[in-house]
Amino acid sequence: MADPAAWPELEAAERERRRELVLPGAAVEARIRAGGGRLPPRLLALPLLQALELSGCGALRELGPGLAAALPALHTLVLRGNGLGPAGLGALEGPGLGGPLPALRLLDLSGNGLETLPAALGGALGPAGPCAPGGPPAFPQLRSLNLTGNRLRELGPGLARAAPQLQTLLLSGNCLSALPGGLLPPGASSLLPLLSQLEAADNGLQELGSAIANLPALKILDVSNNELSEIPVELADCPKLKEVNFRGNKLKDKRLEKMVNSCQTKSILEYLRVGGRGRGCGKGKGKPDNFDKEESKKKKRDKRQKKDSGDGEQDKLEEVNKLMIKILHIAENPAPVVVKVSPNIKEVRPYIVGCVVKGMNLKQGNALKRFLSAQIKLHDDICEKRTAATIATHDLQLIKGPLLYDAQPPNELKVMPLGRKEIKAKDLVRQLQLEAEEQRKQKKRQNVSGLHKYLQLLDGKENYPCLVDAEGVVISFPPITNSERTKIKKTTCDLFLEVTSSTSLQICKDVMDTLILKMAELNKFTLENKEEESVSDAETDMISEPVNSNPSQNAEQENSPLTVEQVRVVDMDGNLKVLYPSKTDLILVSSLLTVIR
Repeated sequence: MADPAAWPELEAAERERRRELVLPGAAVEARIRAGGGRLPPRLLALPLLQALELSGCGALRELGPGLAAALPALHTLVLRGNGLGPAGLGALEGPGLGGPLPALRLLDLSGNGLETLPAALGGALGPAGPCAPGGPPAFPQLRSLNLTGNRLRELGPGLARAAPQLQTLLLSGNCLSALPGGLLPPGASSLLPLLSQLEAADNGLQELGSAIANLPALKILDVSNNELSEIPVELADCPKLKEVNFRGNKLKDKRLEKMVNSCQTKSILEYLRVGGRGRGCGKGKGKPDNFDKEESKKKKRDKRQKKDSGDGEQDKLEEVNKLMIKILHIAENPAPVVVKVSPNIKEVRPYIVGCVVKGMNLKQGNALKRFLSAQIKLHDDICEKRTAATIATHDLQLIKGPLLYDAQPPNELKVMPLGRKEIKAKDLVRQLQLEAEEQRKQKKRQNVSGLHKYLQLLDGKENYPCLVDAEGVVISFPPITNSERTKIKKTTCDLFLEVTSSTSLQICKDVMDTLILKMAELNKFTLENKEEESVSDAETDMISEPVNSNPSQNAEQENSPLTVEQVRVVDMDGNLKVLYPSKTDLILVSSLLTVIR
């Protein structure tokens, strides 16, 4: 049996005075279980600790006493995918001026067994409770709270009092029936004044209340895949709302439901303002039957007035300046790329989306560097540091199709990582672990860089995911790296893009939408700024190409949009699983992008 007192990771952290610590769930689960399902007491001897993560440990049932008092500098606490319940979070309710964890800015409790919130987060209000009205907030600096994937049935006003500075609240995958529900009681306009992102997809919500208008900073609202039948009139009055997602709800107003599935936020909010709320629910209640006809006449008059006054020309100019891409459908493509999915991948990393983008200009100036930097930023932001999804980009000319998305044992899988020689996946991971440990020793913290910070995503995996071409060459090893063999260069103009995820197919599509939009933006910037390529920018292995001295041909190339070719993902029998981009894709970015289908 594992010795619950043997914690070499904590001894090293104490000795090296680390500020950050990650304890992989699979590596510590036996010791946690042997220690009664609690965090080890030795953890309390790390007063300098600022960031702590322990995820994927089903044996972790409670934090144990004294955590809050022992870690006063803690600003990031990630406890994702454990076995914690409300009673197991009692350590968050320790004493102390300014709340139990006054420095905490990010708290991730996703994927646990929470049916109610712990008292420190407003789950138990009372005269002496930690979130009692008039008392100090429990988390005065908390900015981000992730409660995704629990079993929460309701929220109370205590959460808003416990974390008044909250900016991001993630509630998807719970059992909530109403939003904001008790989180914002009527008239509570002063609660959560900074909340800008609220996500509650996949809950079973039946009501989106009018109190949603009491969130003055709200920018992003996601209530997709619920049971909503109406959208409240007050939503149109949220002053900063930029992005809403109502897809997957059966709305009574079928016109609005169609707009939800195909229009951008601005159009939906405008439709709500002029009375199209369905069932007479909203400001438009009591409008005459010919309301839509009168509105249409008004729009035509406004359009004529704009044309007469010159504003029409401005509208045309704005439309011309919108980014543009062209979709090449499977039926029009003589040699489409196909990705076959092996049944081995189902329990490892089951979701993949791919497409081909042609016409990308990476040759001029710093275009390639900007593209690679944008990919890194997407990994940190929308991909949530690769925990939600991973992007890989390849030179299409170096790929032999069809491709196979598979899972292989680490000691059999061979890959040539970017900037390295071919190596077995097992040896690569071990090599990266040693490099990461050396970095930590040098920096006296656990803030490693490069591929090293994603190693924990492979913990506990018996097989590793990979994308293999028709010649058996591994071109991608998500979420760690893609291959040196298909690496893009300045001469690359046709790319194969892939997005993989262990979470959901929709996340893959949303990330791909954002990536294509970013590529269109970068391509337009490169063409408009006409950067010259210096000798120092040229790669040593670049293939020499004749210079195109035809000005009219150059101008035609600048005006042509990027072409996005559809890619089919099929099972081993050829049955279609995913087609991207389909007619329902690229909707979220449609306000910035003109798609020629």
